Parts: sequence; structure tokens; C-alpha cells
Amino acid sequence: MAIEHLTKETFKEKIFDYEKNKDWAYKGENPCIIDFYAKWCGPCKIVAPILEELSEEYCCKVDIYKVNTEEEQELAAIFGISSIPSVLFVPKNDKPQMSMGALPKDTFRQLIKEIFGLENQDKGRADG
Repeated sequence: MAIEHLTKETFKEKIFDYEKNKDWAYKGENPCIIDFYAKWCGPCKIVAPILEELSEEYCCKVDIYKVNTEEEQELAAIFGISSIPSVLFVPKNDKPQMSMGALPKDTFRQLIKEIFGLENQDKGRADG
């Protein structure tokens, strides 16, 4: 599944309608990861291929989205994004958790395990 870029409208449809609700209520079927990035950001370019690989590894279990903070300044402001990349981990039935900076793939896997309670399907591979 390709990584989808969210706009304010698709964010409100798929993730959370912050204009209607004050209390967090995630709308998605699967837990998700949202990468807040900008095209000029070097560390964001490091994270992008990692997220592509994770979207395949966790296919149909974790949805991965991207938000361009320059095009979607309102979304960035709502989440208080001050540095990028900032990655939001959204579990199905709990509050989202934000992580700052370019994380290595193993850290993403660890956070997916801790926050979402999901193991990587092909954990037999040791490709880092």
C-alpha cells in the first residue's frame, strides 16, 4: 500500500476531526504513523525510505501517512510541530504519541511494538 499524503480534509476524514471534537477519537481501522515533514528537510529524506519499507512490512496492520508541514500549516500548528521530522504514532484506542527526529528503522519497529502492540511479520530477517 502506498503512503498517502494527508491534507486537512483527508486528515479530518481518516484520522480525527479536530474541528468537531475536542476529545481525541481516532477514526482509522488500523493504528497509524503520521510523518510530518518538509521537502527541504535533510533528515526527512532519511526517514522517507524507512517508512516505505515499514509500510510493506506492516501492510494491512499499520497505516502510514505523510503531512507536508509547509502545505498543511494548520495541521502542523495543531500538533505543535516545531521541528521536523516529527512522527506521530496513533494507536487505535489510546492517545497519540509524538516522536521527534529521524529515527532508525529498529527504533520505529520498537515503537510500533510498544505503542501498537504489533510484532513485525518477518522478524526472522536481521537486515536492520
